[in-house]
Amino acid sequence: MGRLFAALLLSGIASSAIAAEAKQDFTLVNKTGYELNAVYVSPGHADAWGEDVMGQDILGDGESVHVTFKRAEKSCQWDLKVIYTEDDSSAVWHDIDLCSVSKITIRYNRKSDKTTASYE
Repeated sequence: MGRLFAALLLSGIASSAIAAEAKQDFTLVNKTGYELNAVYVSPGHADAWGEDVMGQDILGDGESVHVTFKRAEKSCQWDLKVIYTEDDSSAVWHDIDLCSVSKITIRYNRKSDKTTASYE
């Protein structure tokens, strides 16, 4: 679980020289009841998702990960995609204003078979 507390940079390179957080940085909390195999964050409605910001890690139920951006990043609208470990199904949210959101909590409802997100 400690591996998930390290900040993740979308560029894939962690730098101790970057002390201040970018305004788009956020914490993703998994309250789905399942492990997440991958997490993708891309500019709003981009043609490609890019790389899994988790790398080789898995985000267990009840765990969280802090996602950081380059300080020079200007865009506020971002898309989020998560992929479940169990069956490779996914959930996607578009146009999240990460300049005003610092925490995203996702939950899965078995009855409706939907994954929802709440923003703080």
